[in-house]
Amino acid sequence: MQIAMMQSAIDCNCKSEDFLSNEHTVTISKKDPRARKYLQLPFKCDMVTYGNSIVAQTSEELAEPIRKYLNSYIAAHSFETPNIHVLGEILAKFDLKVCYMAEYFLPDVDLLKELPCKYELRVLHNEDFKDLYTDAWSNALCEKRKELDVLGVGAYDNGKLVGLAGCSADCEDMYQIGIDVLPEYRRQGIASALTSRLALEILKLDKVPFYCTAWCNIRSVRNALKCGFRPAWIELTARDAQYVDKLNLDLKIR
Repeated sequence: MQIAMMQSAIDCNCKSEDFLSNEHTVTISKKDPRARKYLQLPFKCDMVTYGNSIVAQTSEELAEPIRKYLNSYIAAHSFETPNIHVLGEILAKFDLKVCYMAEYFLPDVDLLKELPCKYELRVLHNEDFKDLYTDAWSNALCEKRKELDVLGVGAYDNGKLVGLAGCSADCEDMYQIGIDVLPEYRRQGIASALTSRLALEILKLDKVPFYCTAWCNIRSVRNALKCGFRPAWIELTARDAQYVDKLNLDLKIR
């Protein structure tokens, strides 16, 4: 948890102890080469909580409106309806919309253990991924940042890859886990077996595994909990309205 808070402090341009404060913190967002690689800094509005106060990194013009918003509501309610509609009204004045909302999990090392799988498990490395950048494995691997895909665990049924957990070296001390299982092989415990094994392999490298999902993705949350991961922090990110509208169009079921 301390390592995660230190990383979040880098990402949010604040101090790690700000996440344990009883007072909200608003900082001006800026780029940092030590930040998680996929963060498109600087943010115009991004909010993080580890369960106490909220740290918000913003643009100069949004700092005071966001400060007023945070001081108007209980911290936990600031990330949910109906309060978030007020945030949406504030953001709309700056041509922004809430875009990403995610829950991040860290392993409880007293609970994390290798879970059983009836299929063969193989530890994979970056050179093993070159032919796996397909839609089937798009959660486990990231084609845009192939160089960060450093480690994985695959499940094989008579030589056929049926499940894959991969991790991305998103920052110096923390590796993010993603998981995919072929539809016809789901509900057999493959995801939890792969996730738990990969988490243990990451710890062997003296890195901290972390897991991210939307809180409404019940299957993914259950997988995290089954493997011994526990909720650690919540993050909300706003983006330009045009970007959000295009994303909604791209994700629309045709």
